[in-house]
Formats: sequence, C-alpha cells, structure tokens
Amino acid sequence: MPQEFVLTLLLIGAGFCGIIWIINRRLSKNSSDHTLIEWLKSNQEALSRNSKNITDTLSQNTRDINERLDRAAKVIGDLQKEAGQFSEVSRSMRDLQDYLKSPKLRGNLGEEILQDLLSQVFPKSAIFFQHQFKSGEKVDAALKTDAGILPIDSKFPMENFTRMVKEEKEEDRERARREFGRDVKRHIDAISKKYILPEEGTVDFAIMYIPSESVYYEIVNLPEVMDYARTQRVYPVSPTTMYAHLRIILVSFEGKRIEQQARQVLSSIRAIQKDYEKVESVISVLGRHVTNAYNAMSNLTSGFTQLGQKITSTQSLGKETVAQVEQGEEVTIPAITHHEQQSNLS
Repeated sequence: MPQEFVLTLLLIGAGFCGIIWIINRRLSKNSSDHTLIEWLKSNQEALSRNSKNITDTLSQNTRDINERLDRAAKVIGDLQKEAGQFSEVSRSMRDLQDYLKSPKLRGNLGEEILQDLLSQVFPKSAIFFQHQFKSGEKVDAALKTDAGILPIDSKFPMENFTRMVKEEKEEDRERARREFGRDVKRHIDAISKKYILPEEGTVDFAIMYIPSESVYYEIVNLPEVMDYARTQRVYPVSPTTMYAHLRIILVSFEGKRIEQQARQVLSSIRAIQKDYEKVESVISVLGRHVTNAYNAMSNLTSGFTQLGQKITSTQSLGKETVAQVEQGEEVTIPAITHHEQQSNLS
C-alpha cells in the first residue's frame, strides 16, 4: 500500500510538471506574460521541493513499516514456535491425566514423590520405606523417632474430586463432594487400622500424605472429614505443609524427652535428699555419742585426778602415822565422809 501511494503521487507530480512545461512553452512566446512565467517557475520549484520532501518522508516511513513488519513476522514466528511447545505441554498434560486415571499408577506416583521429599530432609538411618508390619501390611514410609515409629502413607483420592470439579450444577457438585469425603474417610480408616500399632513400636497416630495441593485443601475445607481424621488420629498433610507438621511433631517429641529427663533429674535429686537426711541422722547420732564419750572421759579424768590426790594424801598420812607409831604416840584415824566413799567407789 505505501509503494502504490508513492507511485500515484509521483505520477501526479509528473503530470503537473508536464502541464507547467506546456504552459511555459506557450507563454514563453508572449513576453508580456513574463511575470506569470516567473510565478509558475517558482511554484514548480516549490512543488518539486515538496514532492522531494514527501518522497523522502514516505520512503522513511516505508522503511520503518518494513522493519516493523519484519519484527512482527519474527514475533509471530516465535509465537508459533511457543504455541507448538504449548501444544506439546498440553499433550503431556493429557498423557499425565490419562496416567493418573489408574489408581495403582497414581499411588505409585504419590509414593515416589513422598520418598523423594523425605530423602531430602532425613538421613537414611531415620527413615524406612515400605516398612512391613507383622500383619504383612506395608506402609509407604516409617520415620524413626525417640517416641517410636511414625507411619506416613500416601493417598491420592482423585475420582470423585475430578468429578466434583467438572460438575456444572451445584447439586451434582455437592453430591460429588460428599462422595469425595467418604473416599477420604475410607483412606483414614485404612491407615488407622493398618499402621497405628503401638504394640509394634509405632506412635499412637499416623500421617496421611496427599500429593496434590488442590486435593489437600479440599479435604481441609471439609470439617466433618477433618474431625473424623482427628478422632482416628490420622493427620492429612500436603507437599507444602508436610515439613511443618513433621517439624512440630519432632519438636513435641523432643519436649517430651526433655520432660522425661527432667523428671529423672528431679527423682535423682529427691533420692540424694533422702540419702542426705540419712547421713545427717547418722552424723547427729554419732555427734551425741562423741559428746557422751567426751563427757564420760571428762568425768573419768576428773575422778582419776581426785583418786590420785587421795592416794597422795594417803601416802603422806601413812608417813606421819608410822612416825607417830615409832615414837609411841597415839594415832587418830580421820573419819571418811559419805561423799568420799562415793568418790572412792566411783
């Protein structure tokens, strides 16, 4: 369109120039019209300049338009390429949907996702996959904790959920929602009966892993299902909430372990207190015995000292008596008082 417009404008300009040239030839014969000829020449020059400017402008616009068209063609080509890739993605999504229609394949996919998530967080020594109980039942994952084995099983209830999403009428959607709730309750019952086995070393609750966030949030928005899960001690989690739930559980287990250790410490302190009281009683008795022995020793020492004094006085008395006897004097023997008798007996 721009090129045709330029050609048309050029033809018009050429025709106008031809007309001016013819008029100029005819008017050149008449010298009296010299002023008219000059005016026509000036108009011709102005028209030529304007034509050139218009031509240059149109050429520039044409180049700009061509460049824009080239860029648009490139963008359209890229869009077509991306549309082809999107078609591939759409086909892959349809293939995935067809794959997920099989409950067995869907369960395998959920188990693989669960194993991958747990392997990224917990060491191999703390997590066991396809852990088998004495009944022969196998749980998808078993997390070893201080409180016992925590069963984690993957469930993917899709049939009635998909029907609930696709239904257009509200009553049909509500009916599918009720069926979906019953499906989830059946999974909860299965996990509770098969995997919560304290006699085999498990804790008294289990985790139900839901691989799909949309399915999980639909379960969370069903109060009767969540209440039933709590009564059965089965707790649903999703890929984004599983880590938080496990973290809370492990922290609570650690708190219980610390509480048990604190109780043991308090029990040890009470035992030490009792031992202290026993030792204190023995020391008190021993102190009394030592005090009694000291008092007895003091009495014995005092009595022994008095006895020595009496012996000394008796010896001096004996010398005087012997002297008196030798001289023929009468000897007077002093009377012994009752106190002295008691002291001598002591």
